[in-house]
Amino acid sequence: MRIMRSVGLTCLVSALCLHAASAGAEQLRASVVDQTGAPVVDAVVYAMPIDMKVKAPVSKRPKAIIDQIKRRFVPLVSVVQTGTAVAFPNRDNIEHDVYSFSPAKRFELHLYHGVPAKPVMFDKPGLVVMGCNIHDQMIAYLLVVDTPWFAKTDARGQAAIDNVPGGAYRLAVWHYRMAAAEQRPSRDVSASASAGEPAAFTLQLESE
Repeated sequence: MRIMRSVGLTCLVSALCLHAASAGAEQLRASVVDQTGAPVVDAVVYAMPIDMKVKAPVSKRPKAIIDQIKRRFVPLVSVVQTGTAVAFPNRDNIEHDVYSFSPAKRFELHLYHGVPAKPVMFDKPGLVVMGCNIHDQMIAYLLVVDTPWFAKTDARGQAAIDNVPGGAYRLAVWHYRMAAAEQRPSRDVSASASAGEPAAFTLQLESE
């Protein structure tokens, strides 16, 4: 099966604000809407530090789960830090064959029930698009980023990144319906209690 998807969406990322969550840590918040003002669900917002190093996870135990339920991947969109192991339990009463041809991670979990013996380690940043060799309608998106500070927008188009240490960051936004996954709008901001006006992004994308 070849995973192909016509993509498109025009959206506005607005009201990106920073405020103190606790002493020594901040919270980054974002609101994402489309060109009609409707909230955008499952947009990923992540913060890359500019002046500090990020520690990669060291545990090989699964830190994230992508389920297979009623012939669908749940969740549709996931985001993890580079070096994270992900489990792929099959909760259906039929077998699935999960695979990806994406450059960031090529893998295949051959026909199986239950939980595979080993999780899949995602050790390169980038977008991983997954499917099932048996059920063509099944598709999922995993964005692997070189940072532990990320969040997805909810049904209201809202996202919050908690416990961000003070410092300079590059905020980026991605959505699976963007025309080009590599074109992620970004803005440099300072995570501090005295941060200035909220940063705002306007994205011009194609309709679906």
